[in-house]
Amino acid sequence: MSFYSLLLVIHIIAAVCGLGATFAMPVLMSMPKTVSQAKFAMAVSVGIEKLAKIGSITLLLTGLIMGFISPTLFKQGWFIASIVIYIGVQPIVAFLLPKYAKQQASLLEQQKDDQLPSEYLAIGEKMKHYNIIAQISAIILIILMTIKPF
Repeated sequence: MSFYSLLLVIHIIAAVCGLGATFAMPVLMSMPKTVSQAKFAMAVSVGIEKLAKIGSITLLLTGLIMGFISPTLFKQGWFIASIVIYIGVQPIVAFLLPKYAKQQASLLEQQKDDQLPSEYLAIGEKMKHYNIIAQISAIILIILMTIKPF
């Protein structure tokens, strides 16, 4: 196996870890019906988020290294578009969604009974729009890297 092929395998595994969380987290966080369930889901999401961060950083680094090994990639539209989309969605997945999750966690800690606070649910509704953007971006990235249409 060549070094480039090894990088490609690592890149694909990183994509599964990094992009997979984009689809798993909203499902996980939409399931809780009580404060206890939401706290458990938050604890699970911390582990998923760590895996996603490692995968996401690895995805970017391996992609760029493959580009430096094969500089013609930087002349291909699908490669450039993938980098632009990836970087463009980072403020949402690295800053906005975690900020909202922290707000939800804070609300859960303040809640005295086991009923989810309405503010928690309202934040979840705000997050839906950003999750959809992240998911559409992930789908486009997967299509671009698989089909390489331009």
